[in-house]
Amino acid sequence: MTSKTQTVPLAAPLVMQRSAWPRRLKGLVLPVLILLVLEGVVRIGWLPSYQMPAPSEIAVTLIDLAEGALWKHIGVSLLRVLAGFAIGASLALVFAAWVGLSREAEAYLEPTFAGLRSIPSLAWVPLLLLWLGIDETSKIVLIAIGAFFPVYLNGVAAIRDIDRKWVEVGQMYAFSRRRLVRRILLPAALPGLFTGLRSGLSLAWMFLVAAELIAATKGLGYLLSDGRETSRPDIVLAAIIVLALLGKVSDGLLAALEKHCLAWRDTFNGQGAEQ
Repeated sequence: MTSKTQTVPLAAPLVMQRSAWPRRLKGLVLPVLILLVLEGVVRIGWLPSYQMPAPSEIAVTLIDLAEGALWKHIGVSLLRVLAGFAIGASLALVFAAWVGLSREAEAYLEPTFAGLRSIPSLAWVPLLLLWLGIDETSKIVLIAIGAFFPVYLNGVAAIRDIDRKWVEVGQMYAFSRRRLVRRILLPAALPGLFTGLRSGLSLAWMFLVAAELIAATKGLGYLLSDGRETSRPDIVLAAIIVLALLGKVSDGLLAALEKHCLAWRDTFNGQGAEQ
């Protein structure tokens, strides 16, 4: 009696890899639906156009602004956000590593940072104006403050959430402190660090608007203020749309960098519509 050898096929993955474009197109369904509903509601007259312009009118305003000073405002705001985010995130990573690796540093710094991060963004504005004036320095410092705390909090949490067994393995192999950080601590903390960076970048855009609404002659926040003062809701909404697009693009770039740096992870990505 001979035994038959059967070839067992490899188990197929639960979720098949699909093209990213269909998923991205699905993300446009809700915005397009909202625009269509708003267009109809305004055209019918259920919403007054002086309060809520039709999306087609906002599109015309965007085109007119793009032919004028819009790109100058975008460039100024983008430089402010990049400078403030770079300063705030860099300092946050340094302090997060210090506090995350040292209980002594946590005892000295954490109570102060806990109090500072509860201060609203607008509360910093008059103080920074008194100290630094109305030039670029005060705006960049305010944006750096906004970016600092999300990166710091997520950085400390990422370090403290590292499995202690991994650290013990490194110590068992007599890793130096530098090698332990580079080979074990940093890779394990990267997911949390990227979460903090993306949150910090989002808050940097919010703090930008707070700075430019009060003391600016250029930038998207100034464009918002100018639209309000001239009773032009189409300009206000156009500026909001541009801010949303810039925030989405900048977050997408960080997300792409995160995906590249964490390509080694084998994580659950959610279940598709079909099993």
